[in-house]
Amino acid sequence: MVDISVGDVLIMKKKHPGCGSDRMKVLRIGADFKLTCMGCGRTFMIARSKCEKKIKSVISDDRESLQKEN
Repeated sequence: MVDISVGDVLIMKKKHPGCGSDRMKVLRIGADFKLTCMGCGRTFMIARSKCEKKIKSVISDDRESLQKEN
């Protein structure tokens, strides 16, 4: 299980068919994820189990860690 939170950017194994971008921003987490394509802005829902198989890497949102330090 991958540690993903709202605001993280996911780099996917395959590119988005609409625009060719492989980066998706996480808007909502739960049993499924709500993602936005960083290339074209399309928003979509995908099942958590399906999404976790397609993730190449995760770029964490550093704003939370910066706020905890201050």
